[in-house]
Amino acid sequence: MTPTPLDRVATWTAEEMMTVAAARQLTDGLVCFVGIGLPSTAANLARMTNAPRLVLVYESGTIGSKPRQLPLSIGDGELAETADAIVSVPEIFNLWLQAGRIDLGFLGAAQLDRFANLNTTIIGDYAQPKVRLPGSGGAPEIAAFCRRVIVVLRQSPRTFVDRLDFVTSVGHGDGEGDRGRLGLPGEGPAMIITDLGLLQPDPLTRELVLTHTHPGVDVDEVRAATGWDLMVAEPVRCTDPPTVEELTTLRSLQRGRDPT
Repeated sequence: MTPTPLDRVATWTAEEMMTVAAARQLTDGLVCFVGIGLPSTAANLARMTNAPRLVLVYESGTIGSKPRQLPLSIGDGELAETADAIVSVPEIFNLWLQAGRIDLGFLGAAQLDRFANLNTTIIGDYAQPKVRLPGSGGAPEIAAFCRRVIVVLRQSPRTFVDRLDFVTSVGHGDGEGDRGRLGLPGEGPAMIITDLGLLQPDPLTRELVLTHTHPGVDVDEVRAATGWDLMVAEPVRCTDPPTVEELTTLRSLQRGRDPT
């Protein structure tokens, strides 16, 4: 249901809008592989609002975690204390992820290209990088095996690049049919959520298309923050602003208090 104007608040940050937009993509009963940071915030916001039966799986081996405050890492004791089950890391990957039991994976990145391939490894030349990033972790497997993937990151010419410095995780490869040729069973990135709007792959070419802008953002602003000639849907829709419930819950979660 679209919220009424009385349910909306006047001010929010771009990061709050991005987090709320990500939370809205999660529905009851989904099994979601969650990373620390904004994906974890969005997933826990969804669990406390629109998707109370969302099953959160963390790379450390916790299944069905219901943290009362945002975890600091995948090894945070809060995840284990509130989990339905705890298994080994090999079991999470072999028997859950690679066996196709994860509905949705949340990923972030340092760089993304027009086909939603991701770089979390290096910036610059591999032998002599300008920046060495945290690396792949489980991201390549999440991108390969989850039924769907959502990517969340801030949009700028530094992050939305024409050519990645390194391909850490394959999104849609070089375009139409490439995931099948590479033997990747999952659908791949279904949506990119940024602080400016929402992008989705074209059904045929798999190139990313701007479908929504957030309130107060225009298409030219999104184009200026993209390192390639961005495809734009016709018409481009506007994301619904955050509701009072969404913002109150999110801010309470970030302060480490349960709003209930």
